[in-house]
Amino acid sequence: MSTLIQPAPMGVPASAAPPPGEAFLRFENVSKVYPTPSGPYPVLDGIDLAVNQGEFMCVIGHSGCGKSTLLNMVSGFATPSDGQVMLHGNRITKPGPDRMVVFQGYALLPWFTAYENVYLAIDSVKPDLPAREKKEITREHLAMVGLTEAAEKKILQLSGGMKQRVAIARALAIRPEVLILDEPFGALDAITKEELQEELLTIWNTQKCTVLMITHDIDEALFLADRLVMMTNGPAARIGEIMDIRFPRPRNREEIMEDPIYYDMRNQALDFLYSRYAHDDTE
Repeated sequence: MSTLIQPAPMGVPASAAPPPGEAFLRFENVSKVYPTPSGPYPVLDGIDLAVNQGEFMCVIGHSGCGKSTLLNMVSGFATPSDGQVMLHGNRITKPGPDRMVVFQGYALLPWFTAYENVYLAIDSVKPDLPAREKKEITREHLAMVGLTEAAEKKILQLSGGMKQRVAIARALAIRPEVLILDEPFGALDAITKEELQEELLTIWNTQKCTVLMITHDIDEALFLADRLVMMTNGPAARIGEIMDIRFPRPRNREEIMEDPIYYDMRNQALDFLYSRYAHDDTE
């Protein structure tokens, strides 16, 4: 097995992670069970994972493996049934402005303009900030995602890619410590997706917040992430393996895709997802 792949055996924290007490964000023996009419349904079981400050981490796995549940526990929208999720050594129990989420479905206010969506988010989190500064932050973050000319357009007038740019600008304008991306580019065409991936990396290289991102796209993960967490199938999904992605930053897509290591990693991820943990559609 390649040294770029790190198994995460049962009961053992994911390797290449900081020792206890040093992690910025940590899952400690986290399990999640949902009640159903037919009895308890275990979604996640025994998740141990440490995330470094400023790290870009992607999570991949088949539908139903608990990826969104994992991220919802970081955002504070869900809590573990067992174990705990810690940020700066403090247990996460509710949502907060230090953790912002960008959804695939945008979650914007359609009757507002792009500018108003971003400004409103800043105003709700930092109401005491002078209006001049809030306006400046709004304009700055819309410019970061290339929407200066579209700032006064209503959300309903924007394309899918432009809407997602607004959603990213809104989340980053709060200056969160953790940016949570729930498959943000999944509904976009290939060209727009690659453009937004490039823009996201450019912004991340500047702001250096910690990023947790769900994806179903191996190539996307290899281009964006420092590490790729690969989940086993549910129920009671676990972390199966963690892949270190050691391409230097800033990254160049063409150079990466010409590197033989890229295809070694891609093939190992494909083997994990479609051979060792192939999804059973009959379940």
